Amino acid sequence: MPLIPPSRDRFDEWVELIQEYGGPDSRELAGSGFHGNREPSTPVLTEAGYAEWLTMLEDEADETVPLLPDRVHSTYFWVVDAAGAWVGFLALRRTLNAFLLEYGGHIGYSIRPSRRREGHAARALHDALVEAAGLGLDRVLITCDEDNIGSARTIERHGGVYEDTRGVKRRYWVPTAP
Repeated sequence: MPLIPPSRDRFDEWVELIQEYGGPDSRELAGSGFHGNREPSTPVLTEAGYAEWLTMLEDEADETVPLLPDRVHSTYFWVVDAAGAWVGFLALRRTLNAFLLEYGGHIGYSIRPSRRREGHAARALHDALVEAAGLGLDRVLITCDEDNIGSARTIERHGGVYEDTRGVKRRYWVPTAP
């Protein structure tokens, strides 16, 4: 299974991963929870920042924790390869708010630049759809940038039905069961 829960023992790998994406302010960090339920919401690349970020992910997963107005409860996963190396992030959002309905969807994910085109996104999306079905979601909204042909194909291969494009985001509804 390419999805694992976040853990506290991968600090050095986390720093390397975030730096490869272009740093903590990168817009490429889809599914990471980086811009989350805290102010300031972007963690610093220190061990304390890593611990704070993990706590924020745990809080967003906990239905009893109040969230900032623009956040929804989500389950976060790390995408790993067969050897267990951390290759990306995935967020499974349990509900949609106005922003997510337009631009973000139920599932957001990203694969580190050096590990793209290896099938990690497809395997992660497959497992995320299984997780979403387990939450009682019959279908999920997934979006991708209009010019991201690889993501569009991955979504379509998993049964994604194109609904429309809003701004620069292609929107797909994907069944969680085959």
